[in-house]
Amino acid sequence: MPTATLSPPTARGSDFAALSGLVARAGLLRPRPGYYVARIGLVASLYLAGWVAFVLIGNSWYQLILAPCLAVVFAQLALVSHDIAHRQVFRTRRVSEIAGLVAGNIGIGMSYGWWMDKHTRHHANPNHEERDPDVAPDALVWSTRQADAARGMARLLGAWQAYLFFPLLTLEALSLCVSSVRALRSRPSMRYRRTEAALLLLHFIGYLGIVLLVLSPARAAVFVAVHLGLFGVYLGCTFAPNHKGMPMLTDTDERPDFLRRQVLTSRNVRGGPFVDVLLGGLNYQIEHHLFPSMPTPNLRRAAPIVREYCAQIGVPYADAGLVDSYRQALRYLHAAGEPLRRRRGADPAP
Repeated sequence: MPTATLSPPTARGSDFAALSGLVARAGLLRPRPGYYVARIGLVASLYLAGWVAFVLIGNSWYQLILAPCLAVVFAQLALVSHDIAHRQVFRTRRVSEIAGLVAGNIGIGMSYGWWMDKHTRHHANPNHEERDPDVAPDALVWSTRQADAARGMARLLGAWQAYLFFPLLTLEALSLCVSSVRALRSRPSMRYRRTEAALLLLHFIGYLGIVLLVLSPARAAVFVAVHLGLFGVYLGCTFAPNHKGMPMLTDTDERPDFLRRQVLTSRNVRGGPFVDVLLGGLNYQIEHHLFPSMPTPNLRRAAPIVREYCAQIGVPYADAGLVDSYRQALRYLHAAGEPLRRRRGADPAP
């Protein structure tokens, strides 16, 4: 399993403070309103155009050509919601919450409040087995320790999870919807709970309503399966390269300082402007975790500064090509499931 030196510096926070000064002096923390006006305008236009095209195509199997296109647009809207949540778009909490509710709840059928709480905990403790909800054992296990203690679905699937990872991503969009509904039902103290529930209901009625009004039941079922399946795969592939295969932390480890906690558990993905658009800027995961409110277009410019600074203080800075990042993640998942395969007396080559 991956390991790294996670011991903190003598003066906690001093390394990050120096780096933060470098980034601030380069002007990379300043808002980019023009960029977000263009990006949000383009995504919103494509979203509306997709549904207009859906109505115009009508009750036809040609809708299966449109379904992948709408899956891409939904994923791009989810990436915009991510930036809104980090106040990269709007600096005030109130406006960010309103925009997040519109994009998340109405646009893609995901509770913005539930996801915001989950994602905030992830940023505070990335790849921490007890504190990061993104690596909590559910259908998959993320460490050999979790595999040893696996029960239920994780125990059933964990042995072969590297092979099942991409097929399981087809259920990711559905999982987001189910988790959102569960959170709204089980958390009475959730901020804007009733508003979120109403907006989610509006999304479900609108989505299923237009699909069932335009398509026959059989075509509607296939369209929804293809659309949501590919939306889930795209969304999962956007987040999978960022931390999977990087060091895991536990409460028994000495807690590293902020800079090391973020850099050593994150991986960047190389690939140029195409990958930047494809992954919504999350390919600069190290810089994003260090400076969550930094506008997406500034992350590319911040990367050389962060890389050079990490080299100066002796902190490993991980990056990989897109395909190699998935390969590393799958190898890691295979290694994490080894205890479950050992119980069954089989350990196929990764």
